[in-house]
Amino acid sequence: MTVRTMAGGINEGVVPPFLGSVPAYYREVYEAVRCRTDERVQVEVFQRLLQRSDLSKALLVQIAEHVDCTDGFLSKLSLYKALALIALAQQGKQPSPKLLENCIQELPKPQLGEPKDLSALRMQPAEDDPLTLSQTLDHLIARDLVQVELIPEKKGLFLKHVEYQVTSQRYKMSVYRRYSDFDVFHEVLLQRFAYRMVPALPPKRMLKGVLTSISEREFIEGRRRGLDRFINLVARHPFFSEDELVKTFLTFSGSDVQTKLRDTYKKTGDEFMTNRVATLAKEYLPADIQAQFSTSRELIRSIHCSFNKLRDRAEKMAERSKENATDLLLFGRELSALGSDPTSLPPLASSQSTWGTLRQSLKSLSVEFAVLSDKAAQQGRREEDDVVEKLSLFLDLLQSYRDLCERHEKGVLHEHHRALHKYGVMKRQMMSATAQPREQASVEQLESRIVQQENAIQTMELRNYFSLFCLHQETQLIFAYLPITSHILGSFVNSQVQGHREMGQVWNELQPKLGCLFSGNNGLKPFI
Repeated sequence: MTVRTMAGGINEGVVPPFLGSVPAYYREVYEAVRCRTDERVQVEVFQRLLQRSDLSKALLVQIAEHVDCTDGFLSKLSLYKALALIALAQQGKQPSPKLLENCIQELPKPQLGEPKDLSALRMQPAEDDPLTLSQTLDHLIARDLVQVELIPEKKGLFLKHVEYQVTSQRYKMSVYRRYSDFDVFHEVLLQRFAYRMVPALPPKRMLKGVLTSISEREFIEGRRRGLDRFINLVARHPFFSEDELVKTFLTFSGSDVQTKLRDTYKKTGDEFMTNRVATLAKEYLPADIQAQFSTSRELIRSIHCSFNKLRDRAEKMAERSKENATDLLLFGRELSALGSDPTSLPPLASSQSTWGTLRQSLKSLSVEFAVLSDKAAQQGRREEDDVVEKLSLFLDLLQSYRDLCERHEKGVLHEHHRALHKYGVMKRQMMSATAQPREQASVEQLESRIVQQENAIQTMELRNYFSLFCLHQETQLIFAYLPITSHILGSFVNSQVQGHREMGQVWNELQPKLGCLFSGNNGLKPFI
């Protein structure tokens, strides 16, 4: 059965294909089957509608041939025409457009069922499985980029304190936060999303003074990096990023963000209370969810271990680059000190000795070695910023997954088992109470407690399934982050290529100068 297709559009709004008035039923059917984003009706939907008429195939073909469509759609008037033809055919008449032209009264009403039941015919895209996360690493990274910068100038009444400028690319805003603000944010985020991966904060240490020693500087910079990783993982999480808590933390510029965060959480409650599939989570879980979870957890544990080792090696390489920078600088200084020695050569020295001339030339080499030292220091910073930090970010995420698994087992499951045990004790008490004569009031009170415990167990079971549901999604999120490995390797290779190229260029510039010092052999000719 094929609906007649027109090459171009038709302006049926001006001259309708019939004279009779349109029944309300026509309009109700149209509203039930039309596209929700368009004023037209899909041909596929119309063909399903025809099947509900219980007419013969030959009649359906006739009706379809008399109905015009454009680009796979019927207009409203084309549908009305089709409904009238269906009604004529159901009355035993020939479904001919000429009969409609002569109809001056209300058009006949077809028998197709209640309009509210026809909406199921409408072609709709299949609803995504709520358990499945369709997220790639690029999608996650594109959600936001947050920068955490140190502002050490701020002072309190008695002691200095550290403040951070937090800038969100998504919200195009900068706000000022202290570590205690991050701490409260982490607290309410964990309460709101107890069944998801909430990254840990870097440790807080009580400081006697800020920025007064190298160790304190290193600690504060390490904490800033940790806060930067934390907020970026949160701002890129598919569920956290759309939550009011995160928006508040990144945009609220009032005087008391901590109270604002706590008030925001009180208004919403935890995710179980607001997620539309929370109480239906069991229906979406695969039958082998526990086996899948165990397999994935073991794999992620192995990945976690490997990435820990990778970061250890990367940190050592970055540290060696910094040590190399220090050694090159000191090497150059020693050459300069050697060349600056004013002591004259003793008579014992050969008259042919060139040491005096050579010594004067050594002074200039300290400049090149200072440049080499700077290049080596830059290399160390690149390795730290581009490689170590990316590894640390993924490790923070992997650790939060491990923490989540422990919360699931020691929290939700443990509480569920305790509730079941308590329920069993109550049931035995109830059996004992019914077997032995007791006051009616105490029996009723025990019955009430049992009902309350049953309700509590039911809620815990629902939360347990929702916890597994979230755990399944968070596992997918870990796998979505795995391509960060290629980003890390790319950064590592690029840093090495750039570092060796820059260092090589300085060494090459230094080589001709050695020719003057060593009479043309550049110090490379063997002397043994």
